[in-house]
Amino acid sequence: MTDLRRVLGLATLDRRRIAWAVLAGVATLGSALALSALSAWLILRAWQMPPVLHLTVAVVAVRALGISRGICRYLERLATHDVAFRGTVALRAALYRALAQSNSTAAWRFRRGDLVVRTGEDVDAIGDVVVRALVPAAVAAVLAVASVTLLAVFSPTAAVILAGCLVLAGIVAPILTARAQTDDDADHARARAEAAASTVVAIESAAELRVAGRLAGVRARATAARRDVAAAEDRAARWSALAAAAGPLATGIAVVGSLMVGTTAYGSGTAFAGGTSPMSLGIVVLVPLAAFEATSVLPAAAVAVVRGRLAARRIVGLLDHDPADAGLRGAGVHLTAARPELVLDGVVAGYANGRRTAPVTATIGAGERVALVGPSGVGKTSMALTAAGLLPARAGTVRLGDATSGRHALSDLDPADVRAAVTWFAEDARVFETTVFENLRVVRGDLTAEEALAALDATGLGTWVRALPARLDTVLAGGDRSLSGGQRRRLLLARVVVSRTPVVIVDEPTEHLDDASSARLLGALLDPRSGLLDPATTALVITHRPVPAGVRTVTIGEERRDADGVGAGRVHPEKKSLPTPLGRA
Repeated sequence: MTDLRRVLGLATLDRRRIAWAVLAGVATLGSALALSALSAWLILRAWQMPPVLHLTVAVVAVRALGISRGICRYLERLATHDVAFRGTVALRAALYRALAQSNSTAAWRFRRGDLVVRTGEDVDAIGDVVVRALVPAAVAAVLAVASVTLLAVFSPTAAVILAGCLVLAGIVAPILTARAQTDDDADHARARAEAAASTVVAIESAAELRVAGRLAGVRARATAARRDVAAAEDRAARWSALAAAAGPLATGIAVVGSLMVGTTAYGSGTAFAGGTSPMSLGIVVLVPLAAFEATSVLPAAAVAVVRGRLAARRIVGLLDHDPADAGLRGAGVHLTAARPELVLDGVVAGYANGRRTAPVTATIGAGERVALVGPSGVGKTSMALTAAGLLPARAGTVRLGDATSGRHALSDLDPADVRAAVTWFAEDARVFETTVFENLRVVRGDLTAEEALAALDATGLGTWVRALPARLDTVLAGGDRSLSGGQRRRLLLARVVVSRTPVVIVDEPTEHLDDASSARLLGALLDPRSGLLDPATTALVITHRPVPAGVRTVTIGEERRDADGVGAGRVHPEKKSLPTPLGRA
């Protein structure tokens, strides 16, 4: 439960709003409880045919309680959902902020589908804990005490029976349900993550997978994962059915027990605590029926807590850094060099339990343009991510600085300084469903319209933008889907152009362009005198295209082998398909 408490803390739930929600819930079920007791008294008192005026107050009270029950239920739903929605918004904001500002490699360690589940459904599960567990449990506790106290006024024996049945329905059944649900929901969560991941890959990479002949296999995995989700839901449904049966069983025992106590006492002439009368007997029998309305939702509350606990564990796993990320955690040394050099000292890059590159040693001076080349799949992207401080080096050290102020390892630098000095622009960076201008301003918030148009002109997209209905303010409906492959590539390259980061690392900036356009833009990107980038900007460019003559290259060698000659494994095939707004985590 520690993870759940931590995540609920990130949701910054307003205790006053929760108190209002609980108060409205107590008023709702309290109206039902009072209505049951008063209705029993009214029906049996009316049977005695007293003067009508003796019943007037009770009749009006019954109507008032019936109306107030519906009104209070509506207010309780408003208050509860208000708390939950505010909490999930705050939690998502905290989650995105933590991912953006931390040095955790979570965005690279998890597949896109898994990230979608953790930031989407798992956050919703935390909201369900508020709506379906916290508030209902508090309301049930208050109503249980009130019901037992009310019944004790008429029959202590019936109150004891009611208390035992409330414990059975409100505590024992939810606990057993929660214990049985844990394993099933763990399987369910894994199945949902696998289904989401496989589906995202099948949808977003359908063309590439079809060409490679792997689309059928990916679709089969997605189908199998969805079957696993259905099977896990069926297993969970069994326990939900048992929990649903526990409530009516406890209600029946309480009502029958109260009826036996009441009829025995009434038939023998033994007075109730509140006096011997038909009205007392009716109250003793009917109050338990209303009391169990509060506990009937507690098995579902237990399920919500279990799912919330598992969701919280996954969210915490997203926030907490991997042990291997320790090399990315800065000690607080500030980077003072305005134009830092990027130094790779025997750096071996790669993911945990995956293929690793051969050691690379290179010094990229301030303002220098370098092409990072090597065979496909050898680990160029991993090396670039390591140089950007987004993946820990498996061996060696990445340094930033200059000869005057010193060159510091990334692990020694303040994380904010590293982010301000080095920016990674991914090959598949996200194009958002917003305006063209805002898609460039994600890189620089102070970007002007003139600078944006100049960058788009430099990448060959200016004419197209000027022809749009609202020019820079045209909304790209559908994001990526509104652009061709070449237009998307030029828009992403324009982000590089408007960046003022001293060091930029760009992955495949000219893919999907024709040969002539690719050669022109790649040459301009790698030429400090072209004016495409600020001459002082240091650029490390990953490319499969032919590198212009005279440009310095750094070649990534084949994967490092173990002593027995067996490779360390393959890089995860989906690591390059990740949602990165600016091309970096």
